[in-house]
Amino acid sequence: MNDKIRVGLVYGGKSGEHEVSLQTALAVIKAFDMSKYEVVPFYITKQGEWRSGKQLQGPVGSVAALKFENEPQTEEKFALQPFFNTQQTEDTKLVDSTPGPQIDVVFPLLHGTFGEDGTIQGLLEMANIAYVGAGVLASSVGMDKVMMKKVFAQEGLPQCVFRHFTRTQWEKDQAFFLMEVEVSIGYPCFVKPANLGSSVGISKALNREELIRAIQEAFQFDRKVIIEENINAREVEVAVLGNDDPEASVVGEVVSSNEFYDYKAKYIDGKSSMIIPAEIPQELSDEIREMAIQAFLAVDGSGLSRVDFFLRKEDNKIFINEINTMPGFTPFSMYPLLWKETGKPYRELLDNLISLAIKRHAEKQRLQYSFDV
Repeated sequence: MNDKIRVGLVYGGKSGEHEVSLQTALAVIKAFDMSKYEVVPFYITKQGEWRSGKQLQGPVGSVAALKFENEPQTEEKFALQPFFNTQQTEDTKLVDSTPGPQIDVVFPLLHGTFGEDGTIQGLLEMANIAYVGAGVLASSVGMDKVMMKKVFAQEGLPQCVFRHFTRTQWEKDQAFFLMEVEVSIGYPCFVKPANLGSSVGISKALNREELIRAIQEAFQFDRKVIIEENINAREVEVAVLGNDDPEASVVGEVVSSNEFYDYKAKYIDGKSSMIIPAEIPQELSDEIREMAIQAFLAVDGSGLSRVDFFLRKEDNKIFINEINTMPGFTPFSMYPLLWKETGKPYRELLDNLISLAIKRHAEKQRLQYSFDV
């Protein structure tokens, strides 16, 4: 009898963070204890095409292998139902009734759009399949920086000054929004797409000309832009793990190789450093950890999240920056490194996340979804 848990590992995706997802998937697959799990890979191309390779029995050596470029004959393609067997009946007409492998739990290692924003989480909810990480609400709120900040404001969490607008609003009255930013925030300021991660599309503007250029850049990635004040601060981060009763890791600090922690500093030049634990007073560390849990619960988080803060240099005032519901997950990423320093190694962390996903799914099965009059 096979008692292994079959894990559907989903990675790639239609996102500006596609390559980051591949690196995460490669690390996770190599770390899984194959005596406990059967791993079935599901690769999503940049065009949104689903591909499923054969069941993995051991570590995979390269990103190329994850894309099934080495063994195209093993590849299966799914138009709609990648995780679960389907049967077409007279009452239910499915686009694709191709049977997929039976999956116990899905691990969506997708960063950014169509993966971290509640979309795939919604698919899995409808399919009634257990999955690792945040649910639909937490994922969508965590992805949209504007909605996230509104939730944090309601919780009373301190934040930097920000303004936001859509492309339609910008095109109707550019002069108004430029004036509003200059009066309420000033220069320098940071311009970001509201819905994207890994610092893609983020620019620092020092004057009006750069602000206009930065806004145009951000609109390439999202229909909504957020502009934030510049704070002379240290960047510190906390990893959160759990469902209804989460725990927080030690606090870590990011020291960027660039002027700010952009995509190049995170993933390309390899010069940024992490200080774990951060060299801050214990009392301050405890306060940041408590705020991280507060933020996690505020968005109704589950599984995992990384919560990022600014620590203003002049007075050590804490400002929450954002919550990331599917943080980078290679052994060298901040999230697992924080837990390693806290006493939870990488493989144990994977076990915990799978367990949390299954427990959360079992809890939801107790709910009643119909009512007979």
